[in-house]
Amino acid sequence: MDNFLILERLDRLEKLLIANKEVLTFEETCDFTGISRSYLYKLTSVGKIPYSKPNGKMLFFEKKKIVEWLLRNGQRSAE
Repeated sequence: MDNFLILERLDRLEKLLIANKEVLTFEETCDFTGISRSYLYKLTSVGKIPYSKPNGKMLFFEKKKIVEWLLRNGQRSAE
């Protein structure tokens, strides 16, 4: 099997696994939201995105809260 196809399938599997998790790591949150690492660090440092830092080192994000945060400024359609 072509390496590209294998990598594509692995990528799809990773996304499926992330979709089933309730708590995301920093990297998983970047992948889930499409936000760059540097921008996500900025958002956490100024407190604009909900996160947890249970042991004072690693950042964790509750998926439900991230979805709410992403959809917080909803706009109505013109119709």
